[in-house]
Amino acid sequence: MSRAGAVRAANALGVRWAEQADPAGGTVLVPAGVWPLLGLLAPAGSPEVRGELAQALGLPPAAAADRARDLLGLLRDVPAVRSALGLWTAPWLRPHPEWLSGLPADVHGRLTGDAEEDRRQLDAWAEAATDGQIDAMPVEVDPDTRLVLAAALTVRTDWIRPFGEVHGVPYGMDDDGWGRPVRYLSRWTSMLDRVAVLDTPAGLVTEVRVLGYGDISVHLLLGEPDARPGQVLAAGIEVLNQRHRRTTADRLPDGSPGPGLTIARIARYQPEDLLAVNVPQFTVEADHDLLARAALFGLTTLGTRSETEHRLPGLADGEPLYLNSARQRATATFGPIGFRAASVTALGGGAGGAEVTRRPPYLQRIARVGFGRPFGFLAVHRTSGLVLAAGWVTDPDPEPEADSVEKWLDEEWSDED
Repeated sequence: MSRAGAVRAANALGVRWAEQADPAGGTVLVPAGVWPLLGLLAPAGSPEVRGELAQALGLPPAAAADRARDLLGLLRDVPAVRSALGLWTAPWLRPHPEWLSGLPADVHGRLTGDAEEDRRQLDAWAEAATDGQIDAMPVEVDPDTRLVLAAALTVRTDWIRPFGEVHGVPYGMDDDGWGRPVRYLSRWTSMLDRVAVLDTPAGLVTEVRVLGYGDISVHLLLGEPDARPGQVLAAGIEVLNQRHRRTTADRLPDGSPGPGLTIARIARYQPEDLLAVNVPQFTVEADHDLLARAALFGLTTLGTRSETEHRLPGLADGEPLYLNSARQRATATFGPIGFRAASVTALGGGAGGAEVTRRPPYLQRIARVGFGRPFGFLAVHRTSGLVLAAGWVTDPDPEPEADSVEKWLDEEWSDED
């Protein structure tokens, strides 16, 4: 129950963040990397700070801290996820033992006061914690930095059924609006329920669920041409909590029941239905300034400097503390073999057959989904429904030269174990 509450609260923040995000050049955001940090800080805040964080987190401060710990525990238990928490404080800042006791053991390190040395230390932590996907801590460090609280999260899953690569626009895709050759991935399956149409306030949204190992799925989301990206992403998250009607393709009518989706009947020698998915390969990156949306994250007061009021009196005594930096750096890659994502969030305080001539005996359904224009995606923990990453794709990978495909697979999707 406690973990379920944490998942609901973190996903709710993801909905609000997605609705406000600017995905014009493509983006990726990781609410599961932000929510625990805010939850851990909440009880340490001044009354005004606690109130703002409670509003953003959807829970009272003490409950938010408990749920933050539950969420961190959930992340540690997911095989395809690696997470880490780090706290660094200046030598003269002594956090209250009561607040420190709420953090996992062995996460507390010390800053030296030498900005260059501290930057090397923090960057090395970020790179190690994300397997090199993020090479720098996103917050600034200077001699006045009193503390850095950071969370790193990586998702690494291989598809249960890999995609094949297609040169040019895939067969059956009538709508390709990228305006340039892109690197399409294609896959066939007999399971029509992997695609569904969502009935949402933003209009119809076509959703394709791609299953990976380690209990991770990636949901691809294609809205109506005039739907706002944030609405499409929010709808994709909200359907996880049964907020919108979701109708799978095995129960949809023939024709074009959703964006980018067509369903027809074909004569086949096999008795199974078919689903064809064509989606561009992509990598998206983003650097988010959380203080630019301070009200969304409950940081209006906590992110305001004061020479007299201590914003975090429950964290440590002494000089007044406030957040002068709160950022998240994130990246996500969707390829033929699998999906990779990583983020660091930091708060600074400061796949022919033989020829056959007989008539096909079966009349089966074939559904085709093509992502021929900007679309959204979610990386989701299947068991809990926690959204690990959400993003919008506007600039897919370009179609490669034929002789570069094998080299790319060897370099980008090699076994790292």
